[in-house]
Amino acid sequence: METNLLIAINNIVKNPTVDILSKYKSSIRINAIGDALEFYVKDLFCNSLAVKSAKEKSKVYSKYFSYLGNQNNPPDIMIKGGDAIEVKKIENPRSGIALNSSYPKNKLSCDDPMITSACKVSENWQKKDLIYTVGVCKDNILKSLWFVYGDCYAADKEIYERVSDKISKGVSEIKEVEFSKTKEIGRVNKVDPLGITYLRIRGMWGIENPIKVFEYILPAEKPTEFSVNVIMRTDKYLSFPEQDRRTLEKIVSKSFSISDIKIKSPDNPAKLLDAKLIIYSK
Repeated sequence: METNLLIAINNIVKNPTVDILSKYKSSIRINAIGDALEFYVKDLFCNSLAVKSAKEKSKVYSKYFSYLGNQNNPPDIMIKGGDAIEVKKIENPRSGIALNSSYPKNKLSCDDPMITSACKVSENWQKKDLIYTVGVCKDNILKSLWFVYGDCYAADKEIYERVSDKISKGVSEIKEVEFSKTKEIGRVNKVDPLGITYLRIRGMWGIENPIKVFEYILPAEKPTEFSVNVIMRTDKYLSFPEQDRRTLEKIVSKSFSISDIKIKSPDNPAKLLDAKLIIYSK
């Protein structure tokens, strides 16, 4: 079975849910708004909003997803034969997004050292488009939801790896320090006279959230009960099945729109890219 972001957007329009914590707290005993957000996103992609029990949801998820991750390693979700999804919760629409030890990604690659072995072998894949899904939750209510593809948001991996490599090299050149390479930026061994203490050097990456990054397109969010914003390159939009595109394009509502826009290239802001902006509000 196949799914994609356009199907998820259509499900939001048909059944917008803002009190997601209450929805999942009563059915599957979820107490954290971040966990509820992740379940909501999975249900949007799987047409499973009406499925009540965790056991039944798991059966549905297994039909659509090849991998469901953890908080420490990206991604959170991988669609079978489709995109990867990273879900992030923020409480303030001006807050940055914590990515921890994993730098922003324009694509998800199978050879990424930060992903798990289970993720790498979950299906036959080399590279996937990555959707950053950011939910703004205030007082346990979902106020807005952003879906932004990584190639509209993050630069090429060489940009981030160059910084990490320079820091690692700088540490390794310090005299009288025993340095070893790890999946993190580095590790200094034998810090004390007994040689039993080590220092881990970790990157704590963060990125501005899409509300701030794309305010040159959407200067200010209008005061609505709930809003959804989707940004993807035009060629990505056209790669989705025609039936799924037509379903969205047939929606007639003042609260829903699909627009052609120009966005700044994450690798070169002087270059503008053709993109699509999908907006829904209630």
